[in-house]
Order: sequence, then C-alpha cells, then structure tokens
Amino acid sequence: VQLQASGGGLVQAGGSLGVSCAASGRSFSSYTMAWFRQAPGKEREFVAAISRFDSPWYADSAKGRFTIARDNARNTVTLQMNSLKSEDTAVYYCAADQDWTLKASEYDYWGQGTLVTVSS
Repeated sequence: VQLQASGGGLVQAGGSLGVSCAASGRSFSSYTMAWFRQAPGKEREFVAAISRFDSPWYADSAKGRFTIARDNARNTVTLQMNSLKSEDTAVYYCAADQDWTLKASEYDYWGQGTLVTVSS
C-alpha cells in the first residue's frame, strides 16, 4: 500500500481544515487507517484511527473537534479538523495497517506527511 497525504496548510486558530490521504494498492477496505502527527521537537502521536468496519477512535485531544472518515470506493481517508488550536500545529501523517492498533510503531505503511500550521 502506498499512501499520499495532502491538504495541509495555514489556518487561523478557531478555523477548520481537512487533510486527505489517497491509497494505492489492493484491499484498502481491509486496512485500519490512521492519522498521526508530529510537532517540532516532539514524538509522533496518535490522532485518530478508523477500522475496516468503519469504527473511529480518537485521541483525547481530537475528540469533539476532529472527524476521521474513509471512502473505500475512492481509497481515501480524510481528517476534518475544526476549532483548531495552535497546539495542533504539526506534520500530519496517514498510516495503514492490516491490524487494529493505535501505536505508531505497529503501522506498516506511512504517507509522506502534510504540514498543518495554526496561527494564534
């Protein structure tokens, strides 16, 4: 599976932004898809994941503000981010794995990342 993330950019605090990840390869619908992020000087952290059964899971920091969704017909997963804060500034990575996991170290496939900058 190859992943290509897009949609990052600059947004003001309180605004909204969506990032998208396009997957190539077979059996996209059988993969857990996830978003992680990494801020400068910090470790990569979990943001959201969606199972092959379309069940989402969010980090506490994302609950109520972010929405993950998948479109198996288009092989895409999106992360809609609302009420953005300066602390959401990071490079956002999409990831895929055939198992359900929230740990970055357990994901087999990664996109290249897209930068989201939230100005205060």
